Amino acid sequence: MTKIAIYPGTFDPITFGHIDVIKKGLKLFNKIIVAVSDVDNKNYLFDSYERIEIVKKALFSDLKFNKNRITVISFSILTTNLCKKYKSNFILRGLRAVSDFEYEFQLAGMNRKLNNNIETIFLMSDVENQIISSKFVKEIIKLKGDIKKFTTKSTIKLLKKKYE
Repeated sequence: MTKIAIYPGTFDPITFGHIDVIKKGLKLFNKIIVAVSDVDNKNYLFDSYERIEIVKKALFSDLKFNKNRITVISFSILTTNLCKKYKSNFILRGLRAVSDFEYEFQLAGMNRKLNNNIETIFLMSDVENQIISSKFVKEIIKLKGDIKKFTTKSTIKLLKKKYE
């Protein structure tokens, strides 16, 4: 039986923290659907099409992940409905710090209420990547700082281009 996990997020942009969660998720699941949110409730730096391309370049060009085990999509429906569409009973979520847990716990509970067949799996990124957030990466690059410890080369290139 193929075990598929949905990894939803904004990925604006993808960071090494996100990538750690994907790497660890691949040890548990046969396939991961990286689901890039296309809901208009956030002020994104990149539109969903750009974020999908950034994620694909980071995972497949920079890091050479197996394309057969990861699919990158856009979504604007409930994550539980996305799970149903892709025949997945698992939502993958990353935790950086204790401060993330309360929100993630509530989200997992709501998803469970919407569909009690879905389990949320929490994975922590490695210690050196736990402090990374997309928000900080964007702030650092905007102020001309060095972000090579936080994301991939192709992502850095696209971020620099955005802030030129």
